[in-house]
Amino acid sequence: MQANLIAPEINAPAIITAGAYKDIFHEGAAAEYQAAISGARQLVSSFLQNNRQPFSGIRPDELRALFDQVAFDTPLPDYDSLFREVETLYVNHATAFHLPHYIAHLNCPIVIPALAAEVLIAAINSSQDTWDQSAGGTLMEQKLISWTCNEIGFSSDADGVFTAGGSQSNLMGLLLGRDHYAREYLHHNIRKHGLPPEASRFRIFVSEMTHFSIQNTVSLMGLGEQSLVKVKTGRGFRIDAAQLEQAVRKELEQGNLPIAVVATAGTTDFGNIDPLAAISKIASRYKLWFHVDAAYGCGLLLSAKYRHLLNGIEKANSVTTDFHKAFFQPISSSALLVKHHQYLDLITHHADYLNPQENDFEGLNQINKTITQSTRRFDALKLWCTLRLMGKQQLGEYTDTIIDTTKRTAAIIEQDPDFELLTHSDISALVFRYLPAGITDNSTADKLNQYIKKEMFQEGKAIVAGTRVNDAFYLKFTLLNPITNIDDIRDILGIIKRHGKAFITKN
Repeated sequence: MQANLIAPEINAPAIITAGAYKDIFHEGAAAEYQAAISGARQLVSSFLQNNRQPFSGIRPDELRALFDQVAFDTPLPDYDSLFREVETLYVNHATAFHLPHYIAHLNCPIVIPALAAEVLIAAINSSQDTWDQSAGGTLMEQKLISWTCNEIGFSSDADGVFTAGGSQSNLMGLLLGRDHYAREYLHHNIRKHGLPPEASRFRIFVSEMTHFSIQNTVSLMGLGEQSLVKVKTGRGFRIDAAQLEQAVRKELEQGNLPIAVVATAGTTDFGNIDPLAAISKIASRYKLWFHVDAAYGCGLLLSAKYRHLLNGIEKANSVTTDFHKAFFQPISSSALLVKHHQYLDLITHHADYLNPQENDFEGLNQINKTITQSTRRFDALKLWCTLRLMGKQQLGEYTDTIIDTTKRTAAIIEQDPDFELLTHSDISALVFRYLPAGITDNSTADKLNQYIKKEMFQEGKAIVAGTRVNDAFYLKFTLLNPITNIDDIRDILGIIKRHGKAFITKN
């Protein structure tokens, strides 16, 4: 029987009317693009002009009620309607990090060259994984990595890659440390064969003040939190080098395998820097991978005045830098830097459809340097535009101003009998509490300061953070805005006192 070779009838596609693709970014949508960008620009201007305090004070249930009215199956008629909705649901209640009375978390104000870069990044939409998707963007990222490595003090043999944030950079740094140890000392390839039997005895040394991402990292790496050895801190909550060496020796005596140490250059709570030079010597003596989490403290690389605080960082095997914390960049902009580019070979995987080994662009495919991102934004352009237009010196002066303001703030708090300052800061984080005469027990002090933080946030005129140290609750200033001055600080301290006195009156 002869097979039916006649092709089945296919319905003709619907006729596309003129302007049907006006919402897609292409050469025929220039007018639509201009209208959208104009509306967004006006909304940003409104955000700047109308925000006089960091937070509106709206409560979650109030805002959630507005969202109940949104139906995605019913599109809005135009951009005016869209931006009015976005303004109501988001912009009017967004936390305004750029205001001088916001001194809570590690959110810096951002510089305008980087904002301009964001427009280009989103519109052109390059992906930084392979050369054929980025070209000049690849070379820009590589040059910025080279520049940052040079500022750290690494040689021309160094390398790195932009990441989504400090947690990812820390994960990559410690994963390299784990795999490097297995390859060099156990002759074991973890990428091919999984964790070796000895992995249960791997030990990584960290400060008791290390960032929480490190605990997540060791879990993701299959080592478990048992692999972390938390070392006591000394004065200023910096890791004690003598205690570190004792901890390494103890683990060796117990038959465990010390593989890495993490130093923090800028602790989240205190803005203090571990003794990097001393730790590097211990790492060298015991053949430990030396990772420095400088997500916060990397801004000191910009400063001629305070750069010396990072002395010893050049001895690290890997370094985390968060440009969106300390270089005034929009989220996200981070990087992992490594002392020797060969370290990154530990995580390189060749895929035939993406970066085959016979690729003509060897050395230009950034995907060879990352573990968790293939499609990746061209975040490096923001830093490129910032450095090329403003320069390192201008950014460094902003950093100096922030640190100097922090020092003056610490002096004011110390001299006020109503406050108790816990410690000074190397950078710009101050932990303290409102503790007027008559408050003598920690339980009451905790309730008092928790009340102050909550009421300040709800009022919205100034926002501070809070933290626990040795089971006691403290308020925290994180100064990352060079515009914040001493008058602002005095005003914020006055607001703290006002809410504190209200609590005492009520109780």
